[in-house]
Amino acid sequence: MRILLALSVLLIISCTNEVKDVSKVIPTKDALSEVATEVEILYSDSAIVKVKIVSPTMKRYKVNGSSYDEFPEGLLVEFLDEQKRVKSWLEADYAVRKDREKKIYVENNVVLYNKRNDKLETEALVWDEELEEIYTSRPVKISQPSRGDTSYGHGFRANQEFTRFEIKKKFSAIKNVEELTKDF
Repeated sequence: MRILLALSVLLIISCTNEVKDVSKVIPTKDALSEVATEVEILYSDSAIVKVKIVSPTMKRYKVNGSSYDEFPEGLLVEFLDEQKRVKSWLEADYAVRKDREKKIYVENNVVLYNKRNDKLETEALVWDEELEEIYTSRPVKISQPSRGDTSYGHGFRANQEFTRFEIKKKFSAIKNVEELTKDF
């Protein structure tokens, strides 16, 4: 019994509390909590699926009591009607969803389509889940094949179905498309 007690005391004395050693064992505040692959997330309201998110990888982080999800390999968001038919869809090479804000920030090769085949192209935008709006302050290009029209501008706001939209600063006479879309 005394030998066991002596060994325990020696073990405790020999332990170190150096910050560099402790930090190897205790995760930092930005520590990765979970990783999921082949992710499919469904959002519903009153038992009706409204949104489907698909991504190859999702990483969930917890920081200071809140969490956020990162989609480092991009995502596809499908906005659905009551019969689960796609009304519009959003694709991007990278995204972050902030739980507390209920917003998804997407960037890099962002494309938004609707069922009329209208297409928005930009480098970054925000989907506000609560307001069911999509917006950006970045340069945008909107192609509307059914109207034979392509619009360019800075800033954009639309409903998530992309049936109604507003370009904040529209350029009607484009002289240098490369300059306007240099962020693309």
